[in-house]
Amino acid sequence: MAQYPNVFSRIGIDDETARKRVEECFQTIFFDPENGFYHDVDADSGCMEDTGNIDARTEGMSYGMMMTVQMDRKDLFDKLWCFSRRYMYQKEGKYQGYFAWSVQLDGKHNAEGPAPDGEEYFAMALFMAAARWGNGEGIYNYAEEARAILRHCVHQHEMVQGGQPMWEASNHYIKFVPETPFSDPSYHLPHFYQLFSQVADEADRPFWAEAAKASREYIVLSAHPVTGMNAEYAEYDGTPKLMFGKPYAYYSDAYRVAMNIALDTLWFGKNQAMSDVVTRLQDFFCEKVPDGDYKAYDLDGTPHDEPAMHPLAITAVLGAASIASESKHADECLRRFWEAPMRTGKRRYYDNCLYFFCMMMLSGQYRIYL
Repeated sequence: MAQYPNVFSRIGIDDETARKRVEECFQTIFFDPENGFYHDVDADSGCMEDTGNIDARTEGMSYGMMMTVQMDRKDLFDKLWCFSRRYMYQKEGKYQGYFAWSVQLDGKHNAEGPAPDGEEYFAMALFMAAARWGNGEGIYNYAEEARAILRHCVHQHEMVQGGQPMWEASNHYIKFVPETPFSDPSYHLPHFYQLFSQVADEADRPFWAEAAKASREYIVLSAHPVTGMNAEYAEYDGTPKLMFGKPYAYYSDAYRVAMNIALDTLWFGKNQAMSDVVTRLQDFFCEKVPDGDYKAYDLDGTPHDEPAMHPLAITAVLGAASIASESKHADECLRRFWEAPMRTGKRRYYDNCLYFFCMMMLSGQYRIYL
């Protein structure tokens, strides 16, 4: 049974103070006119804006749905889901049943292909909505919508002409995009898959149980044995795959791995191999980058001249990592995160999404509803 402690109590933060910080962060993201990034679009829909790229992405939309179901805000959840289904959902073609990963703020598509991290968050948020609020009709039959998403993720090649599934059947790994035979370590959410193995289509539940096991192993396989860093993109054998003209491997997407290890530990208990990964990661950053001047890195820790685009995200996930880490620096990472304010300015979206998730889990407010 999952436990939800206030981990911040280790540095003297009481439960009520931690709870208030989470509520303040939520209010900033959804209602602050200057620093928020949620917008109403129609009377019944709204979107999360990637403020660095001025678009709405399945990543952010599904993150917003997870935030609102955790905070018991059905009104906002339904607006986000309505926008996603109205403007992002693909009704035909090889991506039928998937969601276009990027659209303009009025819903016009920037791209047609999906990004699997969006689908997995959509499905988990919908299952939790069904548990918290009950199922409605149409697109608000949350559980059936979630099962349909996962059905496409696993069986797209059987359901849609020319379609490709989002998971590799041979190894149970999530793909970077359906057409690619490689992965993104930060997409691996074994804690979600373990829950999917209880509530997805019955025939697919063994698949999701295997996916949970495989992802825990892949997170370790793809992590550097000294620094604990994972690459943004990696081959199925765990070796980094450099893409999009970036000569470095540890960059924006990759930061989420530590956060994912933390939540898996919180919900399902400690996995020693994954604990070792975040222990090494905290050791590296606290001992090699004590001033917090984060860069882009090779997995062995060699810095590039490129500064980290999302430095607050690193601080946040290192704080969350204290849930699983055995590092002597764990409490130091907790304190650094607690003392760090939310980000303002153009790039605030990604940093503050990770900030909020990490703040929720460390305060004991990121919970399983099923």
